[in-house]
Amino acid sequence: MGIELNENADHVAKAFVSARHAACALPIYPGIAPQDLASAYAIQDRAIVIDGRVVEGWKVGRINAPLDAELGANRLSGPIFAGSIVDAAADEAPQMPVYVGGFAAAEAEMLLHVAPGFSGPVPTDDAGTIAILDDVRLGIEIASSPYPGINTDGPVITVSDFGNNAGLVRGVTLAGWQGLDLCAITVRSEIDGVEVGAATAATMLDGPYGAVRFLLANLMERGFDVSGGLWVSSGAITGVHGIAVGQSFRAVFEGCGEVRCSVIAASPR
Repeated sequence: MGIELNENADHVAKAFVSARHAACALPIYPGIAPQDLASAYAIQDRAIVIDGRVVEGWKVGRINAPLDAELGANRLSGPIFAGSIVDAAADEAPQMPVYVGGFAAAEAEMLLHVAPGFSGPVPTDDAGTIAILDDVRLGIEIASSPYPGINTDGPVITVSDFGNNAGLVRGVTLAGWQGLDLCAITVRSEIDGVEVGAATAATMLDGPYGAVRFLLANLMERGFDVSGGLWVSSGAITGVHGIAVGQSFRAVFEGCGEVRCSVIAASPR
C-alpha cells in the first residue's frame, strides 16, 4: 500500500506541475484523490521537488468546520515560489496570471515575514511571534489552479496542488506594524471597482500571528528548514473572491494603504 500511495503521489504531483508549466486546464483530478492531510502534503512536497523553483513564502488558508475536526487541523498551507511574487507600490497594478479553464480567485491578505535565523521553538503568543518578524506588508494572494474543483472538492484537494496558490502581490510595509492591532484594521475588497467583501482579521481564528505559528509548526513537522526567512500570506480576510481574466482587484486596508492588480491568462513557461 505504501508503494501504491507513493506512486500515486508522484503521478499526481507530476500532472499538476506539468499542467502549471503548460498553462493547461485539468478538467478531472489527475489520479487518486488524497483522503487525509498527510497524503495531500505528500503530493505537495513531491511537487515542490519536481517544480524545482525556490520557495520564498507560504500561503495559509482556513479549514472550516466540520472538516477541521475531521482532518485534525483548522488551517492548511501551500508554497509561494519566488518568481510568482511581485512587488507593487500603491499606484501600481501588476498583471497576475491565472489558469484559464481552472480556478481563479483573489484574496486580500496581510503578509508577515519571519526573519532569517529562526530555528524554533514556535512562539506561543502574539508577543513572541512579533519578536521573530521583521516586516509586515499589505498584499493580495492570487489563488489559481489548473483543476477547477480545487476549492469545492475540499481542503485535502486544495493542499495537493500547492494550496491553490499562483502568486502574491506584495504591497508596501504596514507602517508601525509592531504597535498596531492587525485584527482591528478594516479591509475591503473590490473587483472592477465594485465591493465584494469587507471584514477584519479578527474573523480569522487567532489572526495573522496565529497563522505564522501554524505555518512554522506545519513546516517543521514536514522537515522544511525555516531558518532562512520566509513570507507568510496569512489568510483571506474578506473571503475568496472568484475573478476572471481581464478583471482588476483592489484591496483597501482602511487608514493603512491599498494594493491593486489585474488578472491575465497564464502562459506556458
